[in-house]
Amino acid sequence: MATVSKALAKKKRFDLDWWIVSKRLVYLGVTLAVLCLAAGGAALYVHLYGNPLNKIDPRLNAPAGARFISFDGDVQVVRAQTRERLLARSDTQLYPGDIVQTQADGRARIQLADGSTLIVRPNSVVTIRDNARLDDGKRTNVSVAVARGQINVRTEDQSEGSRNVVVTPLAQSNLGERTGASFGVREDNTEDIRVSEGHVETATRGGEKTVINGGEYVALNQSGSVKSREHLLDVPSPLSPRDLEKIAAAASGVTDVTLRWQKPASGAAKFYRVEVATSPFFVAAGKVVERDQLETTSFNVSELKTGVYFWRVHAVALSGQVSDWCDPQKFTVGGAGDAGAVLTVSGVTFEYVAGAIYLARGRTQPGNIVRINGRDTLASADGTFQLQTNLSKGEREVWVELEDPQGNRQRARVAVETK
Repeated sequence: MATVSKALAKKKRFDLDWWIVSKRLVYLGVTLAVLCLAAGGAALYVHLYGNPLNKIDPRLNAPAGARFISFDGDVQVVRAQTRERLLARSDTQLYPGDIVQTQADGRARIQLADGSTLIVRPNSVVTIRDNARLDDGKRTNVSVAVARGQINVRTEDQSEGSRNVVVTPLAQSNLGERTGASFGVREDNTEDIRVSEGHVETATRGGEKTVINGGEYVALNQSGSVKSREHLLDVPSPLSPRDLEKIAAAASGVTDVTLRWQKPASGAAKFYRVEVATSPFFVAAGKVVERDQLETTSFNVSELKTGVYFWRVHAVALSGQVSDWCDPQKFTVGGAGDAGAVLTVSGVTFEYVAGAIYLARGRTQPGNIVRINGRDTLASADGTFQLQTNLSKGEREVWVELEDPQGNRQRARVAVETK
């Protein structure tokens, strides 16, 4: 009986095997568990809210770059490091390797490290190659490359050893201090350099070195050699209609307008070209009149309807040299009975683009100027408009300002939801 009891006691007893585990393995296990939890939490956050690192500028700690002074129309920036394409903003910094692209309705004014001003004309592609202050700001090294289109550069005083360089496919040019010059790269792979004042030292791909002084024009052929060198043909000066002039329409609702301008102050013009458009950028869709080979300094535009118009003129020398366009002149055609017109705006929507940038779309009367937060555009022939603007975070309403061709103005408050 005692033997049986002992046997049962042995069966009811549980024997535990103990494992000896080092502290390092315990710490390692805890660390792995914490890392797994952190990774899981990060993955969940990215899934719900997106990657927060995408919103961090990789150049956050970089020195200040070139900056936009102003821009109009479609101006885009391609980042050198990420190849990200974004719309230009007033706070957009430009760093070495970044590309500025303007479309047919775009132009930009940029300030560089040496205080010089770079104007990028429509349909241009420009790369910021260097923009550095050296020796605690005692010297500067500025360089831009023009792949297509036209730029204007204006330099200020330069310290000894500083450089301001413009590179094109056919030449490299060093600009002196207090120099105003433009560089054009055409679609036929030829180029031209205009120097209004100061001087530019140019080395062409053909191996030629030359100094272009103020009042001179140089054209380069496709091989990079100097094709012609002559006196600079200045811009014709517009006389009438004057900028912002209002012209009354005839009883029929249309009127004839005579454009007049002065001959260039320097250089001999053989012909002139004038353009009239409903867009200050003279895009193809908005052009009303294009006239070339004009030998006189006036041109009559017949049967202009009520609306807002812009006109410009440039000169052509016998050699083929073409001057820059004069600044666009804006004028309006309207009738006396339009003073009490009621301006309306409808269907206004705001599409989020990036940062504080939104794209406003809507409809108003054709020819109206639409202005939102200091930016304006012109309503098209069917009354629709599209305008890029900046909105503050949390903004719920904005003022839309309207102005018709007769100068009548009206404001409307519209709702908006910002991100």
